Amino acid sequence: MGESQGRKRIIVAITGATGAVIGIQALQALRRAGVETHLIISKWAAETIKYETDYTPSALRALADYAYNPHDLSAPIASGSFKVDGMLIAPCSVKTLAAINAGICDDLITRAADVCLKERRRLVLSVRETPLSDIHLRNMSEISRAGAIIAPPVVGFYTRPTSVDDVLRQMVGRLLDLFDVDTKDFERWEGMKNYC
Repeated sequence: MGESQGRKRIIVAITGATGAVIGIQALQALRRAGVETHLIISKWAAETIKYETDYTPSALRALADYAYNPHDLSAPIASGSFKVDGMLIAPCSVKTLAAINAGICDDLITRAADVCLKERRRLVLSVRETPLSDIHLRNMSEISRAGAIIAPPVVGFYTRPTSVDDVLRQMVGRLLDLFDVDTKDFERWEGMKNYC
């Protein structure tokens, strides 16, 4: 797949759904793993980041190798000729999910996602919503059939988490596993023998 000087390239998009810290920790883990990152922060993600975390959008942009304005449809990642290993949208709002499913490419997040689908590249949507309506489920099902992976941020209770950080490490580790990026900082299932 698309690599720059032997490095993986992954687009990370953060939308306005609650759970911005999932995208933040994914970006940090990718940086530690030496993956080239291309970051897009939506307008409402910027607000959610300021509301839910101690980070600023500019601090996050500094963590990425490249950061783009969400309205810049001339960015390299808007073209299928720009090789990437895939795209992670975390958290993914149901608005973004619906736009991708409908093929509405009116911003860089939806365009980059559309490019990943058409080029048959890995697209992972960490949809953050509950409860789910029939519309949400229909959009997820159709996007899955189009080739995306739907990976909601779900707690792995088998790890017996004792903190929010434990939960986040597990979620982010599972998301990045979908890109064959082993963060080595989350617990893998070893069977029930450890607990019996």
